[in-house]
Amino acid sequence: MFISLVRTIILYLAIIAAVRIMGKRQISQLQTSELVVTMLISDLAVIPMQDSGQPLFSGIIPIFVLIALEVFLSYVMLKSSKVRRAICGKPVVIIRDGQILQENMRELRLSIEDLFEQLRQKDVFALGDIAYAIVETNGTLSVVKKAAVDYLRPVDAGIEPQDGGLEVVVVSDGQLSDASLRLFGKDGDWVEKTLKKEKTALDEVFILTVNDTGKYTLVKKGKGSEKEASA
Repeated sequence: MFISLVRTIILYLAIIAAVRIMGKRQISQLQTSELVVTMLISDLAVIPMQDSGQPLFSGIIPIFVLIALEVFLSYVMLKSSKVRRAICGKPVVIIRDGQILQENMRELRLSIEDLFEQLRQKDVFALGDIAYAIVETNGTLSVVKKAAVDYLRPVDAGIEPQDGGLEVVVVSDGQLSDASLRLFGKDGDWVEKTLKKEKTALDEVFILTVNDTGKYTLVKKGKGSEKEASA
């Protein structure tokens, strides 16, 4: 029992040292190579902890070999943008001037629901407020709001502020969201009437959003343009 305790403490300290060598990052900021190394380190540390018959160095040595490889690879990526792009990928623009770039969304396999969730976490509740939205190489979303939204306040221009309302997705890639519809007292009939008004079939819809003021936004599949209207 005492030996297992000592082995665990030694491995714990070794992992802390290894992570410190890798540098200070949050889990969400890890690049692909760093995430792989982190996962491998956890697996390597478990083997000598569970099996006291395994030499302690059978876990420690591979851990520091991995760290050495990661440090070397990080140095190479600093010197070569091509290597960095091959390993980490490149940032991808998914919204430009309020328009969703559908092809880029499909390339990233990013769902509409996940996109809107991340936008809400950035305090963005309407597509029309966005100048650019970019998925970074570590998977996080960066949002640049339009200047008129981010810097110009209605009060400064002598305009009475108006609540734009919460915008939710009621149709995503041709699929109805009953929960979102119920949120604003809408139903399938409202969607059917709205699409009939726009002369659009349900399976042609990429996104249909609506807010609590009754304003909806329709984006058709394969088209970058969108249409806004009030119900």
